[in-house]
Amino acid sequence: MLVKVVLIIDKRIEQATRYKKILENSDITVFVAKDFACALNIINSFEPDLILISDSLDLDIKKIIEQIRVLTYNTRPAVVAVSKSNHIQDKIDILDSGADDFLSEPIHSDEFKARITAHLRRNFENSFSEKTMLFNSNISQKMIKRTINSEKQWEIMYIDIDNLEFYKEIYGELAADKLLQTYSAIIKSSLDANDYIGQLGTDDFIVITNSEKLERIANYLVYAFDTVVSKFYSENDIKRGFIFMHGDDEAEDKVNLVSASIGVISNKYKKYSDVKQVISSLISTHKLAKYKTGSNYVVERPEISADNAIEYKKINTNILIAEPDDALSLLLEATAKLQGYSVRVVNEYDEIYTAIQEFNPSVIILDAGNSETLKGLEVCRKLKFETPNFNSEIIFTTTIRDKELVLNAGADLYLPKPYELSVIFRWIKKFNDSYNE
Repeated sequence: MLVKVVLIIDKRIEQATRYKKILENSDITVFVAKDFACALNIINSFEPDLILISDSLDLDIKKIIEQIRVLTYNTRPAVVAVSKSNHIQDKIDILDSGADDFLSEPIHSDEFKARITAHLRRNFENSFSEKTMLFNSNISQKMIKRTINSEKQWEIMYIDIDNLEFYKEIYGELAADKLLQTYSAIIKSSLDANDYIGQLGTDDFIVITNSEKLERIANYLVYAFDTVVSKFYSENDIKRGFIFMHGDDEAEDKVNLVSASIGVISNKYKKYSDVKQVISSLISTHKLAKYKTGSNYVVERPEISADNAIEYKKINTNILIAEPDDALSLLLEATAKLQGYSVRVVNEYDEIYTAIQEFNPSVIILDAGNSETLKGLEVCRKLKFETPNFNSEIIFTTTIRDKELVLNAGADLYLPKPYELSVIFRWIKKFNDSYNE
């Protein structure tokens, strides 16, 4: 999903908060900076698509706009100035300094939102590939930068169609464009609204997704490409399995049919600090996928060397559930198993200690028990403070609204009931990932 980024530079906290509330939604992320120094950090890290600048700053707004234009020469964000002034000359001076628009305060919230949305829309209108209608390299690199500067776990796929130039020479540009458009449609069909797809070049794609569905997507893209590619060749070429570039009078090597090579990297084993580093790793991993004839994908793995060996350990996906509500316990168990966890359920608190020794869970879902005995709190304290070498994460679920009491007992998460399954499993994933680092 393409999330647009807006930066508001305004030292008036209340007014900046108002503007942020008007603009921010699932498609727009808004950052607020109270001074230019803070704004520079955000500009460098997230490359905003639009920068809203108030003349409330201590510095001259015209000079700030001029500096922003120099600093963002490659990314070219829309720059909008807001001011209490309504003088024509003030507007002209600010527009001449490089601003795209000038808004006089006070401005109606609906008009403000419409103007900002219009600037964002125009800012992206020229960023599409004419062949695939996907975002071009500039937007893709911007999305990579925002991704690596976020705190989320991510996977980036670099997808390339091998031998497309050779195919174009034989079958023509129209046929090659149709092949490219078909595969871009296939890639889009495998993604959801939370994923991003764009291009880095004329015949390659970038997909930003998460690790939960990575293998499924990669397998599907390899299978789908090999299934559809036969429709773009003559029967003889398909039967032969390769094509000739020239006639009988010239010596040449045979050229393989087009194939899809996919390289995948993530921040699971390696931390990335800039876009160039990410693209370099993607290209290196992608080259490994090209070694095999036909479509293939390769996922970046931890490097092993004598000087800097990485110790491999078995991933622990064991979840222990201590929930007295039978219906809820069954629901948690079934959902956890569907998400790939190994599950053990205990019905009595005294059974927990034995289950931990035998099952070694990474995460324990522990209910507090009734309000009179609070047996769950007793178990939690004993595990966290009295049990040697205990390192499981405890999600403490309770109807007792006393966060301090629960957390003081050693729980890693206080989760009041009733809760949504999506919430608890988001925490389970987070704790399980942390346990296995």
